[in-house]
Amino acid sequence: MKRILKNYFFWTYPRGNFHYDVMVTLILLFIFVAPQFWDFGDKPSLTAGPPHPIQVIGDGGRGVIVSVQAVDVHIPPGATYPQIKTALRRAIEPVTGDAVFVERWDTATDAQGNLIWHIWAHR
Repeated sequence: MKRILKNYFFWTYPRGNFHYDVMVTLILLFIFVAPQFWDFGDKPSLTAGPPHPIQVIGDGGRGVIVSVQAVDVHIPPGATYPQIKTALRRAIEPVTGDAVFVERWDTATDAQGNLIWHIWAHR
């Protein structure tokens, strides 16, 4: 039994052999069955995408600086600091993913006079 396990580990069986077929079957089972029972942490985006483009302006040292149109950020009137931070994080998730931390933000206007959020974020 020890020799069989050693040969499985080092993949020494020739192609077309029973043990080779067993190893390939186990690999294929893992590939197709494991995602049904194992949470790999990947999630589909809940939104189809923003109506306006989100731009990654550049690298902000440890993270990125993201530019978002103000109409794409849904901040309720009289929102608190944590509510604004959460809304900005949700607005940039299509580009950065959901494991991102918003450090700070700033507002500006584009060439057409529309309000833009500049968001500094990192993982």
